Amino acid sequence: MGKIGVVLVIFLAFAFAGVAAGLTYMYLNAESGERALDLEPVVVTSKDLTFGEALDQDEMRIAMFPKASVPKGSYMVKDSLLGQVTKVFLMENEPILESKLSSKGGGLSLLIEKSKRASSIQVDKVSGVSGFILPGDRVDVILTVQQTGSSRDAIAKTILQNVEVLAAGEKTEQKENKVITVQSVTLLVDPEGAQDLALASNEGKLHLSLRNPTDDELVTVDPVSKTGILKTKKQQKPETRVVYRDRIKEVYMEPELPDSVTVIKGTEKKKEIPAMTEKKEEGK
Repeated sequence: MGKIGVVLVIFLAFAFAGVAAGLTYMYLNAESGERALDLEPVVVTSKDLTFGEALDQDEMRIAMFPKASVPKGSYMVKDSLLGQVTKVFLMENEPILESKLSSKGGGLSLLIEKSKRASSIQVDKVSGVSGFILPGDRVDVILTVQQTGSSRDAIAKTILQNVEVLAAGEKTEQKENKVITVQSVTLLVDPEGAQDLALASNEGKLHLSLRNPTDDELVTVDPVSKTGILKTKKQQKPETRVVYRDRIKEVYMEPELPDSVTVIKGTEKKKEIPAMTEKKEEGK
């Protein structure tokens, strides 16, 4: 084969290689574009949501999911979810599914006994027993509040006892330009207890005290004030008792030692066994 033939073969080889590379590039681009277009919109949460919240536009956003990964029961448009109520906790960016919503009641409401109410309160991790409260637990609710008026003293009072926890979980919220984590707890109470919780959560701070599951006793607990806790108890003066023995006046004070008393006769002061003890020993 001459030089011209060799050059021609090399040229054809490069030409075929270029065509093959071009076809491969076009195929890969087409495949990638097809995959990129194979997406579907899914409505997800734009922030953490607790249960019992009616959904609005600000709490939802649209995210694109691969068609093969779209969760069953998801939604494509936000308008179809407006007004529906969450019945579980939802994390930020979590798909909103039909099974997690209750448009006409259901979910948590099915756990509420007749004549009872489910009332939610927010507590921090410390006042919420460090997040260890779980559904089914029983707690006491303590209100701490700053009094107004002349006393202006802080008090703490147990307002509810032995109430059942229906649900508990954490969520984040914006407060004073800071993102904080709070614990939301839903309690099963009677209508009067729901009113107490509503007023107490608005006027002061609520704390939860976890009970033993076998302890259902309701006890009388007096309110305590900050002044009462900090006040130093005054030393009580010893009680005195005046008796006469052999027409001599004797003054007995509270025992300074386990089995002795201080006896004062005129200007004389000494310790001795009380007369009652002496008589008891003489009668043996």
